[in-house]
Amino acid sequence: MPATSALKVLPVKAEHRTGYERTAFHHWIDADHDRFNARAEVLKAEAFITPTVDDECHISGGEWYSAYDNTYVDDARRLDIDHLVPLAEAWDSGASTWPAREREAYANDLGDARSLLAVSAKTNGAKGDKDVAEWLPPFAGDRCTYVTDWVAAKMRWQLSIDPAEKAALGKELDSCPNTPVKVTFAR
Repeated sequence: MPATSALKVLPVKAEHRTGYERTAFHHWIDADHDRFNARAEVLKAEAFITPTVDDECHISGGEWYSAYDNTYVDDARRLDIDHLVPLAEAWDSGASTWPAREREAYANDLGDARSLLAVSAKTNGAKGDKDVAEWLPPFAGDRCTYVTDWVAAKMRWQLSIDPAEKAALGKELDSCPNTPVKVTFAR
């Protein structure tokens, strides 16, 4: 379905950050018990030059592409793993009502490659917990992908959007109206 049609399906609600604490989302767990937490799994999966992993699961070498700022990064320590829809935004959009195990699943979502992304620490710091009405990738070439993936992530986790977010998504999606969105539901 076109992303513009998918946007129309998302429920629009006011958002509330009341009670939010980042610790409510237990993240960077090793769900499959292979010694690699979710952060390491993303780094391994997204590297286009394979890094070395030592016996203690430290990652060195390798190279990654940070789409938000169109930058190549050759040091995993200069990367953050971004929750496409930030944890605070997820809280505001419905995750505040979820049980702890569901928030943990969200924070470590390896079931959809769009959920967690290796990006430069600089752009992730600039993004923080902002939604699309407040922040878009500085590299314009990534914006269609970003907003389309945002819609897919919100649908995947059955999260709402607020009116300003809907307007910002609509404006951006008008620039890429035929972009399809494929959704895999987590819940």
